[in-house]
Amino acid sequence: MTSYNLLIDGKMVPGAMQMPVLNPATEDVVAQCPRASKEQLDAAVAAAKAAYPAWAATPLGERRKYIVQMADVIEANASELAHILTSEQGKPLTDATAEVMGMGGFFRYLASLDLPMKVIEDSGDRRVEAHRRPLGVVGCIIPWNYPLLILGFKLPPALLAGNTLVVKPAPTTPLATLRFAELVQGVLPKGVLNVITDANDLGDVMTRHPDIRKISFTGSTATGQKVMTSAAATLKRITLELGGNDASIVLDDVDPKKVAPGIFEGAFQNSGQVCLAIKRLYVHESVYDEICQELVAIANNTVVDDGTKQGTKLGPLQNKMQYEKVKGFLDDARKNGNVIAGGNAMDRPGYFIQPTIVRDIAEGTKLVDEEQFGPVLPVIKYSDHDDVIRRANATTYGLGASVWSSDTERAHKVASQIEAGTVWINKHLDMAPHIPFGGAKQSGIGTEFAEEGLAEFTQLQIINAAR
Repeated sequence: MTSYNLLIDGKMVPGAMQMPVLNPATEDVVAQCPRASKEQLDAAVAAAKAAYPAWAATPLGERRKYIVQMADVIEANASELAHILTSEQGKPLTDATAEVMGMGGFFRYLASLDLPMKVIEDSGDRRVEAHRRPLGVVGCIIPWNYPLLILGFKLPPALLAGNTLVVKPAPTTPLATLRFAELVQGVLPKGVLNVITDANDLGDVMTRHPDIRKISFTGSTATGQKVMTSAAATLKRITLELGGNDASIVLDDVDPKKVAPGIFEGAFQNSGQVCLAIKRLYVHESVYDEICQELVAIANNTVVDDGTKQGTKLGPLQNKMQYEKVKGFLDDARKNGNVIAGGNAMDRPGYFIQPTIVRDIAEGTKLVDEEQFGPVLPVIKYSDHDDVIRRANATTYGLGASVWSSDTERAHKVASQIEAGTVWINKHLDMAPHIPFGGAKQSGIGTEFAEEGLAEFTQLQIINAAR
């Protein structure tokens, strides 16, 4: 097995302990992973704190060059990183390769941004300037569904703004991140980037740490609430990208054959393990049966297998805990709806669930009311447009949504009434680094991507000078 180490103060070091990382397609051990102690986390934070003054003083243009160099390293090693990612996360190798290349793309675009000084007033009485200053040490906590891509959302803007980093990947998907850290070890000055791992026991230590000035977290709403509570003790800045129960509304004027593939992809990408995936599909009664039929046909022809096998469209769920949780949603679906495709865990090693379509189901059931985060889609019938908007908004979540119609103007009117951070029209999961991304309600706090996301890693300083 390949050996992996932590990155602390510019050195690859063994963990205080080790823990196994499993391949979710086989349940075999992929590698033994280092597990950091609290003392090693403290050392990583201390290294980042020590590196901060010099890094913050480095001109932004120079910091940009370092980030672009890291993008070069990512792309030069894309095949290796993708294979590691598939082995620990389970997604098909083609998807893993796209994730790695997407990570490199985010590095390149976000490195191109700027933090210009803005003159608010320049009069006979005063000159007022707005500056964006770095915060200090930033802690990034990364989930297991897109471990490299989501690191690409956070690391470039944090470093470009002049902060130093301590990164903690998820315990079930740490390997590709540790290998990335090893590959870029010689690119950055020591201490600027530190990567530690845990067994879900150091998150609270990070969020309470007095020397960490900001936490950027992606994960479940329940864990995000804990992060917010913990960070309150030191009034840390926080960016929280949390869960969603994303509604998709299909209007009565669609061509079912035309829209069904996009809907299926929006719901089942990464085996449904996407915070922004379609979790509830509302379909007008006039096209309900046809949409259900089209989705069933796609589901029944979707290849579910080990991500290393050619032709695999969907891999396993990433970990046993999520696998058991999704099996509970299947039980609920069988009790409260009509399962018309899939409906079962697959009888084989690994955490495989058949892509499942459930019709004749409504609110008040677990599958509709909660976030399943797996390959199970409830298809809900509606007849009145005002009513379906009310039903779509009747949730504590507000991450994403979509509207499907042959009339874009009509769809836009519906989209404008949905309480979500992002609403797509005739597509879903279309994201890019230049488009701001954030959630409404309990789906998050703050913004990622673009200039707005970069600003989240800064302190606004006003300099107000008398004339």
